[in-house]
Amino acid sequence: MFDVIVVGSGPTGLMLAGELRLHGVHVLVLDKEAEPTLQSRAQGLHVRSIEVMAQRGLLERFLALGQQIAVGGFFAGLAKSWPDGLHTAHSYVLAIPQQVTERLLAEHAVEAGAEIRRGREVVALSQDADGVTVGLAGGEELRARYVVGCDGGRSTVRRLLGVAFPGEPSRVETLLGEMELTASQDELTAVMTEVRKTQLRFGAMPLGDGVYRVVVPARGVAEDRTAAPTLDEFKEQLRATAGTDFGAHAPRWLSRFGDATRQAERYRADRVFLAGDAAHIHPPTGGQGLNLGIQDAFNLGWKLAAAVAGWAPDDLLDTYHAERHPVATDVLDNTRAQIQLMSTEPGAQAVRRLLAELVEFEDVNRYLIEKITAISVRYDLGGDEPVGRRLRDLELKQGRLYERMHEGRGLLLDRTGLLSVGGWADRVDLVVDTGVELDAPAVLVRPDGHVAWAGEDEQELVATLARWFGTPTG
Repeated sequence: MFDVIVVGSGPTGLMLAGELRLHGVHVLVLDKEAEPTLQSRAQGLHVRSIEVMAQRGLLERFLALGQQIAVGGFFAGLAKSWPDGLHTAHSYVLAIPQQVTERLLAEHAVEAGAEIRRGREVVALSQDADGVTVGLAGGEELRARYVVGCDGGRSTVRRLLGVAFPGEPSRVETLLGEMELTASQDELTAVMTEVRKTQLRFGAMPLGDGVYRVVVPARGVAEDRTAAPTLDEFKEQLRATAGTDFGAHAPRWLSRFGDATRQAERYRADRVFLAGDAAHIHPPTGGQGLNLGIQDAFNLGWKLAAAVAGWAPDDLLDTYHAERHPVATDVLDNTRAQIQLMSTEPGAQAVRRLLAELVEFEDVNRYLIEKITAISVRYDLGGDEPVGRRLRDLELKQGRLYERMHEGRGLLLDRTGLLSVGGWADRVDLVVDTGVELDAPAVLVRPDGHVAWAGEDEQELVATLARWFGTPTG
């Protein structure tokens, strides 16, 4: 019997597997595909996901294979420079293909002891008081104490659970693919400059060796959205949008995506959870989807590990839905807004021109970037700031804060030198640093980097330790 079975080996499932293995959880990852996908639909990590990698000691792997960029335009393509003074030690976006992100997360999970089985399709699911039975195509059955569906927007786990997925279907569709183009870079630049004055769902990004990542509006919404577009369909839409197909040929892969926006009514059904696209789908505007899934996993991992270990407070697993559902709701709303702002309709263009004026105010620009990059997320944990916020990577007398969080434990950062973690020392580390720049005498930080308590009252601290880390030992 496994402790946890994760269904789906995309970024969300792999991040979750790595998080669980930090705490010795016996975890199995299942994926119906025999091989990892060659498609890289997502192209980067936003600030909060970069911080997540730093908190687990993985960032150097990603930096070695990605490119740090600090350019604006992430909110509906509004041309505005990257804001100064973001509240982070990692003020950039890391351009890195999804394929590479998945490979690095898979390597980390396997190194940590996770098992990944490919070519295993989940077709049945049932649960009882002791665990979950997972049925695979071919008749094999597996048992686990918990199951997490990280199996995408068409989630089999969600369907088998009978969890509703309300929202809106796609109204517009976009073609996306990688292919070779014979047109010169000068021609591409000239055409894109002109077309993108009104049509922002169009572009061609060079990937090297004559290969480009091309995006163009589709003719309509396909009846079968699982079927990839043909190269001829792609070329037809390029000509319709840009007046030329740029000599497109030799496609590596072609796909389509819509602007459907849906969210699971609940992220937990007893011993089964939903995360990533299985829990929410939305247009890719702003590049938030992959990042949102990674952050789901980061929130759930330590809580699920605590339940497996037996020290989780009674309602700890329920806080996953309570905290992450509102975050995804906000992302769905901002992507809806971005899609409207990218419309070619006169009314939408008028609103876009107005927002383009507003974003010139630095506070507006920073607000939108903080929303897109998820560093403005605050969980409703009660109390005043900074409670609920994630703590940035502070410089300590010895090293940096995130270097102390690689093991996925809680952390008490104490400027007073008077506090203690008492009987929670097996779950929470104590760092005394009287010189650290902190807007509180001390803070208790959860394993996911969010502040659970701030102050200097020891009785309040003890109550908060019990709230998030269970009954003390000894």
